[in-house]
Amino acid sequence: MSRIRHEPCVRSLGLSVAPGHRIEPHAHEWPQLVYAVSGVISAAVGAGNWIVPPMRALWLDAGTEHTLSMRGRVEMRTLYFRPDVAPRMAEACCVIDVPPLLRELVVHVVGAGGLDCSLASGRALFRVLVDQLRVVPERPLALPIPTDERAKRVAMSVLSRPGGTMSLEQLVRRAGISARTAERLFLTQTGMPFGRWRQHARLHESIRLLGEGLPVVKVALQVGYRSPSAFVAAFRKCFGRTPAQYYQRAT
Repeated sequence: MSRIRHEPCVRSLGLSVAPGHRIEPHAHEWPQLVYAVSGVISAAVGAGNWIVPPMRALWLDAGTEHTLSMRGRVEMRTLYFRPDVAPRMAEACCVIDVPPLLRELVVHVVGAGGLDCSLASGRALFRVLVDQLRVVPERPLALPIPTDERAKRVAMSVLSRPGGTMSLEQLVRRAGISARTAERLFLTQTGMPFGRWRQHARLHESIRLLGEGLPVVKVALQVGYRSPSAFVAAFRKCFGRTPAQYYQRAT
């Protein structure tokens, strides 16, 4: 019998992480589910940034290199699935909803120190856990970053001040690129024209700020909207919910 059969089917880790803490680029041999019980986790994975607010979780296939940054104090719960029994997700990296049953399963498994599928109770819980992961919806919380270094500099300028009012023409002067070339690169490398990409960057920052408990009015102004109503309308169009609905516990 192979060595892997003697290992638990799920390992677990629970951490309380200070605001601003950063976990440097790394990867795991086992697929993992990263869940933010509270606080907001920002994940850099490949050529994209992902947001993991409360009631959401990040799935990462084995070998996926990632960097995690904490916004606010984060209560993080992580499950690692043995590769031969891990569920197959649609994407190598994705953010999923965490409804109440899945949340309680994750918290229970972390509290128990993992799952041993050689036990009948462990096998039963594992089946429910995997079934839940297969049916929960994914959420579009990725912000792709251009791979061209010049366009990437423009993107980083926006991300450093999401509520900034500099025009594309002003931003490209610092990046050594023309506005026309930047527009083309954003469209081909992120799938969005620059204006829409910047709007998504602002809305992604708003999720982080809302997760830290800031009121909607303050968040709207901080990410560059002139009025809370305009911000709420844009947020609903992008994520399908108002900010208040977004942070209600999934049912």
